Amino acid sequence: MLSLDRPGRLIGQALRRQCLSAAETSASSYESIASKAVDVGRSEMRSKGFDGMVCSIAGVMAAIGDRWGLVILRDMVCGLRRYEDFRKSSGVTNATLSDRLKHLEANGLIERRRYQANPERFEYLLTQKGWQMAPMMPVLAQIGDRLGVSGAGAPPMTFVNRKTGAEVRLSFIDQETGDVVSTANLEINPGPGADDLVRWRLSHARHRGRPSNETPSKES
Repeated sequence: MLSLDRPGRLIGQALRRQCLSAAETSASSYESIASKAVDVGRSEMRSKGFDGMVCSIAGVMAAIGDRWGLVILRDMVCGLRRYEDFRKSSGVTNATLSDRLKHLEANGLIERRRYQANPERFEYLLTQKGWQMAPMMPVLAQIGDRLGVSGAGAPPMTFVNRKTGAEVRLSFIDQETGDVVSTANLEINPGPGADDLVRWRLSHARHRGRPSNETPSKES
């Protein structure tokens, strides 16, 4: 059996330490590279967006950013203005909240206003453009109530006319007759800004229809 003297053992131990150190460095480098790759991938996904797509719906989604952007807008329509209030309302992380506020501000939906100088504190307000998003809230809420996806046994929010106190419901109104139009009778046609892709997309409208077991609701 081969034996090593003390210098030999010391050399062997030093070599093992170097090998382990190299392996750990390699693993650390791999994790760093992988992390950077994920960040780049996210950045590319976000930057790709809906550029070049002629669609008002896609444009609104791009301005909002994602579900967290929509939740922040919900809170602002409800009256929240300050960073910590957004955190309390949604449970969103600081990093995500800061990123989405910057995105909404960059798209002109909100503006930041200083309300305290020392220490410096800011609140966030909907711009005139941002208020154009407000009608989405009752629409989404009432659809969610119909689908029963709120997690509550009853609507978490109701929407009323401030002047009369009467409840306001989602509906489509015929501009000539004033009648309520059901979604089953709602037709989508190309508008003056439609391009070839929009026209192609809407050429499939004749295939659109309700499932045979679905009937229009009273509100629609």
